[in-house]
Amino acid sequence: MNKDNLNAIRILGIDAINKANSGHPGIVLDAAPMCYTLFTDIMNINPKNSKWFNRDRFILSAGHGSALLYSLLHLTGYNVSIEDLKNFRQLNSITPGHPEYEITDGVEATTGPLGQGLAMGVGMALAESHLGSRFNKDNFKIIDHYTYVVCGDGDLQEGISHEAISFAGRYRLNKLIVLHDSNDIQLDAQVSAAQVENISMKFQAVNWNTLRVNDGENIEEIKKAILKAKKSNKPTYIEVKTVIGVGASQQGTTKVHGAPLGSDIETVKKYFNWKYKPFEIPNDVYEFYNNNVVEKGKKLNKEWDDLFKEYKSNYKELGLELENAISKNWTIDINEIKKINKKANQATRVSSGETFNYLASKIKSLIGGSADLSESTKIKGPDGNYDFDNKDGRNIMYGVREFAMSAINNGIALHGGLLPIESGFFVFSDYLKPAIRLAALMKIQKLSVFTHDSIAVGEDGPTHQPIEQLAMLRSIPNLSVYRPCDMAETIASYYDAIINNKKNPSVILASRQNLEEINRKDDSRVFEDVNRGGYIIEEDANPEITLISSGSEISLSIKVKNLLNKNNKNVRIISMVNMNNFLKQDISYQNKIIDKKTKRFTIELSSTFGWHRFIGDDGIAFGIDDFGHSAPFNDVLQHIKFNEEEIAKKILNTYNK
Repeated sequence: MNKDNLNAIRILGIDAINKANSGHPGIVLDAAPMCYTLFTDIMNINPKNSKWFNRDRFILSAGHGSALLYSLLHLTGYNVSIEDLKNFRQLNSITPGHPEYEITDGVEATTGPLGQGLAMGVGMALAESHLGSRFNKDNFKIIDHYTYVVCGDGDLQEGISHEAISFAGRYRLNKLIVLHDSNDIQLDAQVSAAQVENISMKFQAVNWNTLRVNDGENIEEIKKAILKAKKSNKPTYIEVKTVIGVGASQQGTTKVHGAPLGSDIETVKKYFNWKYKPFEIPNDVYEFYNNNVVEKGKKLNKEWDDLFKEYKSNYKELGLELENAISKNWTIDINEIKKINKKANQATRVSSGETFNYLASKIKSLIGGSADLSESTKIKGPDGNYDFDNKDGRNIMYGVREFAMSAINNGIALHGGLLPIESGFFVFSDYLKPAIRLAALMKIQKLSVFTHDSIAVGEDGPTHQPIEQLAMLRSIPNLSVYRPCDMAETIASYYDAIINNKKNPSVILASRQNLEEINRKDDSRVFEDVNRGGYIIEEDANPEITLISSGSEISLSIKVKNLLNKNNKNVRIISMVNMNNFLKQDISYQNKIIDKKTKRFTIELSSTFGWHRFIGDDGIAFGIDDFGHSAPFNDVLQHIKFNEEEIAKKILNTYNK
């Protein structure tokens, strides 16, 4: 083997870090051999068609090693140039500090927050398993690929990793292979300062196949381990023992983890007998990667294209179904969905469940479930539970693993061909928030349904009563947050999230308690109204007061309006079903809906944070800025004086100031 082929990865990476004067050279130097082996000898990829559906997936969960990935992508023919490497970590470059999905060609997932990349890999492996079971036929293995994850010691210390590997072992996701860059060093100290357990035994305990490569520089041993892993009926963990920052004067220490090498880069180049200038790569190295990665990838891709063409000829309906799934061509008959039975008095979690059941019967790409709460959230995928012996099942039993559930669903969405849904109690969105944030950052489509959306949870008390979570989710860029007030808005919210929000995640919030179905003058506009986020749901002629609310508080606002009407006050009620969408509307629409000449008040059973932008100096934001209480929910509402009489009285008092 020409060692320059491997060492080019290392040197390009540390050149980029040195030029930026920022980055993590340690992993670039020690993990290069395992990545080199994957890209040149193992993975089926086509750098000239990085979205080829049957490609193997590669995730660098240890995203701080991005310079390693970028140098690999450049050498193997992806759309990453030498100039891009020179602009590592610079403004508007396609080589940011951590890998970002859709920014850099060939990056499969945004990683950096440790542990999430591994969990997304679990989701990708599940997606491959489910889709393969649904679509593959004898002699037509059109979905048949592996997911490879390279992680570090820090990844495996994160709690989400333990949730994710437990899940993967339970479901025997044997096409998932994790390579651990086991260098025994982290940022502050040796790994032994922070943990003592045997990681390999931990993986064995949760039903993984485990292997070990004692010398991370031994290409042949790494290759043998990966090929052995591919024969297992379980997911595989490969511990690859490495020396962090190998070749540097302070190799094997914390000093090479997260700081540029500076002048010590010459020590490294001498160690690897690298004789070229910064960012200079000999032609024979480029030729090697072109022959062993690019040309091989083109050939594999063409073979698959020909196979898929023949598949579509033999299985026309399935072929069309898969093409539509890959292109997110979800179809919903708006006239049919409107026919879902609307009851006069039911919780929106029930409305949500009925809507989901209808949609899942029409969209076979919908898959997911809850973190052990489907009986309460009413979100349970059809076709039985997904399992290693029922891979067609579309209900995923995530267990009480909220964070992993959401990150796994990110992986399912990133894989393509499926629309994942997750559910839980709203207060536990705190556990999912980092993964929901990554989904919004990556602009991927998935659904999160949270029920028990206010202190009306009642007896379970303040630990289960959300207060600040709604403001938190609304503050996340590129996230659509719906809080429907009845079944009509619930149906419209699902429709909007699936049909109109294909480039961002959506959250639907639902009540535990029963709500009244609102009598609208024009039901036909609700889909358009929900899409705009905020709309006039009820009003008097020439209103002088505007009440703005959402969800369960719409019916309360109507009661407040009735009391104000008795005091000769004309009122407009705004349903702010999706504040995020409303704030994206042009200012003329916003001003048309919220008339600033009126007195304005907001009513919502959560934190008032974020509402004051709508009410002006003399308005009041009615909400809850303290924690709740354990009692029947009507008793709680009376205790905190959150009722129509108290709210109407306070509004009328503003006229006496």
